[in-house]
Amino acid sequence: MNKNKFSKILVVDDEPANVELLSAYLEKGGYDTLTAANGVEAMKLVDGDPPDLILLDAMMPKMDGFEVCKRLKGNNKTRLIPVVMITALRDMEDKIKALDLGVDEFLSKPFNKLELMARVRALLRTKRLNDSLEAAEDVIFTLARTIEARDRYTEGHCERVSEFSVSLAKEAGLSDADQDALKNGGILHDIGKIAIDEAILNKPGKLTPEEFEKMKSHPVKGAEICRNLKTLASSLPVIRSHHEKLDGSGYPDGLKKDEIPIIARIMAIVDIYDALITDRPYRKGLPLETAENILREEVKRGWWDPDLVDAFFKMLKGNKVSK
Repeated sequence: MNKNKFSKILVVDDEPANVELLSAYLEKGGYDTLTAANGVEAMKLVDGDPPDLILLDAMMPKMDGFEVCKRLKGNNKTRLIPVVMITALRDMEDKIKALDLGVDEFLSKPFNKLELMARVRALLRTKRLNDSLEAAEDVIFTLARTIEARDRYTEGHCERVSEFSVSLAKEAGLSDADQDALKNGGILHDIGKIAIDEAILNKPGKLTPEEFEKMKSHPVKGAEICRNLKTLASSLPVIRSHHEKLDGSGYPDGLKKDEIPIIARIMAIVDIYDALITDRPYRKGLPLETAENILREEVKRGWWDPDLVDAFFKMLKGNKVSK
């Protein structure tokens, strides 16, 4: 079987002759094809059966190619589908607009068959690579949730920490990139606990010094697990440094003050807060007011960023996230 048969390409054009010609080229090249006469039809097909690549006309009735691209690239489920815009437009402003919306390639009408097929092959290679990276990322996120499930006391902890930390980042005016780093870092911050014995994780009493040393290794191990995925690079400071303290008494690196990335400082506050208010093997969850008092006392000791702690409780009292 031709290996291209595993690749499905959507052709979107309101001119039947163009659709017929493109489909013939692609099918002769061994690709499966879907067709749509306008953007509305295209979006319905993508929603029902996402293709591996889209050849998209710019000017169409009902919904033009620019709007289709905007919707595709603005949706996490479809943003990695390569889009080739095939257009008779010559205006540089139109090309810039399309590039800003996320178009991956341009072909001008009338197009050259050899150039078309070469670009299709190149973009599909990139798509397969992205798919394999997404699959690896999915495995890591599944692993993180599996690890969390080993500890009956922390069920839902990672999801809550992820939500809280993103909300605090917004409150503090951090960028979208930092918010994404915290969203993923919140889910993955304890993934290194895969290397920690379950008896230690669920111990009802105080850990021995030896057990605590083992527990302290989880940020480093977590960063090692995730470091080979470039898509998670921005979350590595969260995973490695969420147990650091401003006075240098944290772990694993004993970082101080601004040596600790702000996203890790946010994660530290949110992680501690959620640990305080939920049941643990060694105690019941504390009242919210008690948890706030503890964190503010620890600010006085020099452990946590006072501005971020203030922002966090301001956010909570404003009901910006669920308590």
